[in-house]
Amino acid sequence: MQIESLLINELQLGSRLNAAVEHQRRGEFALLLALLSADSSDMAQFQFDKDLTINQKLYKKFELPQPQALVDDLSTSSQHKDNSLVFHSHGLRQFHLQQNLSPEAMVIRGKHQDGIAQVLSNTSVLIKSKYENNQVSPELLEDMHFVEQLERQRQISQTMQICA
Repeated sequence: MQIESLLINELQLGSRLNAAVEHQRRGEFALLLALLSADSSDMAQFQFDKDLTINQKLYKKFELPQPQALVDDLSTSSQHKDNSLVFHSHGLRQFHLQQNLSPEAMVIRGKHQDGIAQVLSNTSVLIKSKYENNQVSPELLEDMHFVEQLERQRQISQTMQICA
């Protein structure tokens, strides 16, 4: 007899163990138990949260809140915690409670660090876009003949004389 898949824990059996007990089939019950893994780490209660890291498991086990974010990036999300309104409207105690329930980040900034942001704020738009690797396509001016430019300037000067 060839077994299709190995039995590891009782979750794979579903209700077959219950049915064997209910219908008093001792042989089937013994066979199903014998097919299960003898390793205690394979039992169903140890199979949950396998994909979590040790820190995530500890936070979940001791029901700890997630750690306070040190830096909040405004370029990735427009929603950030701001507990200052609670302080102004309800006072220091309510602020401490709100800060413990939903802590706000220590530093709130854009996508660039402070030094780079200060430098980029003093540069041209072209330099900023080159730094951010944005492709800038120059707008092509339409080619006008010199005579057409003179005619357009005359029209503009006539319009300005009429308005004045």
